[in-house]
Amino acid sequence: MGRPNAPRHGSLAYLPRGRARSLISVVKTWPKIEGEKPTLLGSAAFKAGTMHLYTVDDRERTPNFGKPLFNTATVLESPPVFICGFRTYEDNGESLAVLNEVYAKDQPKDMARKKKLKNISIQENIDSIKKSLDRVKRFTAICCIAPRETGMSQKTPVLFEVEVGGGKLESQFEYLQMILGKAVKISDIFQPGMYLDTVGVTRGKGFEGPVTRMGIKRKQHKSRKTVRAVGSIGPWKPAATMYTVPSAGQRGLHRRTEYNKRVMMVGTSNESQITPKGGFAHYGDVKSDYIVIRGSVQGPPKRFVKLRLGIRLGKRKIQPPKILNVSTVS
Repeated sequence: MGRPNAPRHGSLAYLPRGRARSLISVVKTWPKIEGEKPTLLGSAAFKAGTMHLYTVDDRERTPNFGKPLFNTATVLESPPVFICGFRTYEDNGESLAVLNEVYAKDQPKDMARKKKLKNISIQENIDSIKKSLDRVKRFTAICCIAPRETGMSQKTPVLFEVEVGGGKLESQFEYLQMILGKAVKISDIFQPGMYLDTVGVTRGKGFEGPVTRMGIKRKQHKSRKTVRAVGSIGPWKPAATMYTVPSAGQRGLHRRTEYNKRVMMVGTSNESQITPKGGFAHYGDVKSDYIVIRGSVQGPPKRFVKLRLGIRLGKRKIQPPKILNVSTVS
């Protein structure tokens, strides 16, 4: 009896499968939200570990509706994000380009490790934006998050941009002036029951062969000298190896976006204890604000993950989950 047949692994939609150039992933698309009140469309966090939740299944038209449900969840620690500046973008005919930027006068103490700011008058930049407001197509907040507030040894802060959505451009401009130089908590953006997208870099696996990387079958032990290699890498004509041929190479450490992750809990370590006894493996204790997401999140512990409001919600109902029990057993 031969080996059972199975579909080939490795979608050709994710090519080339190389290592991510940076662990700080760039969010290329932001959702369009409706509402008169401006808000940040995302935030960031560090992956701490996994835990278990007992909830009541509130998904209608399912066999388990109204019954207790055992969930695997991921805990992400998100200290308050400092708004160190904001940018305006204009359409130059080909793409969006930076038009103006404003930085707060008082910056975090470790900001000099990451970026040296020029002494430019804040009011001059704000007046310049007011004059060119008709050219502005997008507002983004320049956010700073400090890993040392989570107990990590990294001193250099992480800088990233978050787009502002909701309302008109005038109200977004006023909102950014209001939060400039202040800290925004994760609870100000996400609430339990909402859906978000996670953007980050997956766990690295190193160099792997085609059997592990692409899921092809091993050859018979008497067929060739190499059992775990591809049988044929292509025809004589054309005399080139096509990109569809399974090959060895890098596996893992890829930038990936996962959609529609449900927020189960949002809180701070001072109010409720979320850390298991002895701390999360390879991470430690959660010392600041945190967010609990149902399911898994890409990357190993301590990996920087960007959080974005759900962009493919469809007809999902936004309602807070009914949590029966939170298991903090390691």
